[in-house]
Amino acid sequence: MSMFEATITDIQEYESINIVTFSTSDFTLHMMSLELSEKTDVGAKVKLGVKASSVAIAKEFSGELSYSNQLKLQISEIQEGELLSSLQLTSDKFELESIITSSSKKRMHLKEGDTITALIKSSDLYIVEVL
Repeated sequence: MSMFEATITDIQEYESINIVTFSTSDFTLHMMSLELSEKTDVGAKVKLGVKASSVAIAKEFSGELSYSNQLKLQISEIQEGELLSSLQLTSDKFELESIITSSSKKRMHLKEGDTITALIKSSDLYIVEVL
């Protein structure tokens, strides 16, 4: 699981669905949620989490995609196993892990130093705690 700090910049609510917008040092992120804590308000600092298996990777991506969280990152480290590979993804002040199949890593010719687009569905991002 990857965790990082962010600040809530916007909350849109309709019936029981919330779309929360966050700002990190490098990115703007969006989360879809059915429930929010009473402490969750615009301006609050939070710790966000995402499972490494929920972070998809695109290489040389162009075009439109429904994923609202599309982060340009560099592969800083790869740990390749028989079935799965763990990719450490970074920008200046942001770190994220992605776990993909080793066959996908090979098919995409991924290597350390590559710039990729990390894709996170808004429903896969969650608030770990309000700081």
